[in-house]
Amino acid sequence: MIYVGIDVAKDKHDCIITNSDGEVLISGFTIPNNRKGLDDLYSKIIKCSKNKSEIKIGLEATGHYSNNLLEYLIDKDLPTFVINPLHTNLYRKSLSLRKTKTDTIDAYSIVTMLHSEYLKSYTPVSYHISELKSLARYRFSLVQDCARQKSSYARLLNLLFPELQSLITTIHLPSMYAMLEELPGATYIAECHLTHLLNILQTTSRSQYGKEKAKAIRDVARASIGTNSLAKSLELKQTIQLIRSMQEQIKNIEAKIKPIVDSIESPIMTIPGISYNMGSIILAEIGDFSRFETAEKILAYAGLEPSIYQSGNLVSNHATMVKRGSKYLRYALFTAAKLISIHDPTFAAYMSKKRSEGKHYYVAVSHAAKKLVRVIYYLVKTNQTYHKAG
Repeated sequence: MIYVGIDVAKDKHDCIITNSDGEVLISGFTIPNNRKGLDDLYSKIIKCSKNKSEIKIGLEATGHYSNNLLEYLIDKDLPTFVINPLHTNLYRKSLSLRKTKTDTIDAYSIVTMLHSEYLKSYTPVSYHISELKSLARYRFSLVQDCARQKSSYARLLNLLFPELQSLITTIHLPSMYAMLEELPGATYIAECHLTHLLNILQTTSRSQYGKEKAKAIRDVARASIGTNSLAKSLELKQTIQLIRSMQEQIKNIEAKIKPIVDSIESPIMTIPGISYNMGSIILAEIGDFSRFETAEKILAYAGLEPSIYQSGNLVSNHATMVKRGSKYLRYALFTAAKLISIHDPTFAAYMSKKRSEGKHYYVAVSHAAKKLVRVIYYLVKTNQTYHKAG
């Protein structure tokens, strides 16, 4: 058996090739992260063994830096193992008490880990799942950025026109965005002609706001204690433009996500509370369900399993979530668990039971999320749709 360890980096990869006896066939060498470098790596591997079934290649899961290399190796039908960096880090430290870390040492650690039998080779996901993962993660990032811009918008409005929030149901309305983008502050609204202000509100609120509301807003603006700052007004205007732009981008992404989720025809979409947005993250992050032998393995992958600490007679009674794993999957499961606990009687009863035991709301939600994972795993494995109790 030939073992190849690769320490992945942005511009280059450090490699080492050994055999089953631990003999170094090709000592540490570096290849550039380009086509010539990858071809050079492949030729060195094939020189050591032309039988691809006798080759094991290991590399760390280092985000996007390893993607191109991984695709190249899979295209060449080379058995490849993607290892969690936490494993390689702990394993490297176990080899020596000295505080040393080099790319060559990392590559050697990976080679040594390949000798173990517990590692599973990487299974390439389908094109649909790969695209869904990219779209779902991009949407997640945009939603987070949009939320931050909304917080900034609320802060600026509190400086420029703090009284406005008492006149409307929420400041995050298209009509408010339109009004404040053109009139960014109480000073501008106070000086605006009532007919023009009414026209802005009626056009963007679908006539929900009439003359009385427009007059009330202008009257309050004239007595406002809001600051008159050109810089803050400009910031408010541009923040609104950013929010609108992001919201439009999010809509476009969601339009791409829906047909992909529909094409997968997963039974998890029959669970009440799992929307296309949450469903897309769950399906994309888990990918091939056959990779996980039990539902508990998915919990561990999402970082939803409790940490365990025991030393002698001391056993921790306040275990917290490890939160190691896919933050996207953890977020989607947690959010879906909150929604299904509202829409489904079985989960609602389960949440009530946990709350009656004295558990904090979010602790109860984490229990519901674990139950949801078990349900998802069962539905996918048996290809059954979800049925509400009663």
